[in-house]
Parts: sequence; C-alpha cells; structure tokens
Amino acid sequence: MEAELAQLPTTSIAELRTRYRELFRSEPPKAFGPDLLRRSIAHTIQEKAYGGLPSNVRRLLGQMVKAALAKPKGRLELTQRIKPGSELVRTWNGKTYRVTVLLEGFSHAGKTFTSLSEIAFVITGTKWNGPRFFGLRSLARQEASNGK
Repeated sequence: MEAELAQLPTTSIAELRTRYRELFRSEPPKAFGPDLLRRSIAHTIQEKAYGGLPSNVRRLLGQMVKAALAKPKGRLELTQRIKPGSELVRTWNGKTYRVTVLLEGFSHAGKTFTSLSEIAFVITGTKWNGPRFFGLRSLARQEASNGK
C-alpha cells in the first residue's frame, strides 16, 4: 500500500485513469484531473487497507445529505451529541432541575422523556426549545438556524 501511494505523485494521467477503472469499476469522471484522480485512488487504497468509516459516521453523513437535499440553501448543523450518563442542570424560578441523558432519551423526576423540549415544558408550563432551555444552544445560534 505505501509503495503504491508513494508512486501516485509521478503517475501519468493515463495510468491514473487505468488505476481508477480497476478500483472503481467505472470510468473516471471527465472533470477529474490528475489531482482528484490521485486523491480518489489514494483514499480507496487506504480505505481497503485500514477499513472505511464506522457505520455511525456513515449514517450521520447520510442524514446530512438528506438535510442538504431537503433545504439546498439551508445551513447544515451537526446535532450536538451528549453522552449517556451526562447530567444537565438548570435553575428555573429559584428551583434546580436535573436531567440525566439516557441512551434513548432523558430522565427527569423519575420519568423518561424523548426530548428536552418535553422536559422544559413540564418545568415551565410553556413551550421552549429544549436544548436552548438547558444551555446547549445559544440564542444567537437559535435565531440564525430559524432564519431570523
């Protein structure tokens, strides 16, 4: 693998196209010049040697593609991931509330909820963006994602 990668910078365009066909079993895109051919080939060689992306990363990328297709001019944001077992603490009207992050949802006051927004509603009696209520999202970021 390392020897093949070391040869790529001096490989001719014709040889790169041939190697691309061998690896991908298709014609290289016409728009691919030598640089993109080398990068594509190098990536595939390394992927075969070391393995590809983990399934959770592939799944996240798939979700991002769907979001981008649904809102082509929209802003893509990675969802903030909080590890199970983490505790979120929020003081509201002088009382402190604790929420534990679970593998599938959130625990508050002995009950399991599917979203932080549900818990924010239980605490305040009004609709809130749950991540914002618990300080995971700033007001400026929230307004930007809402197009304000």
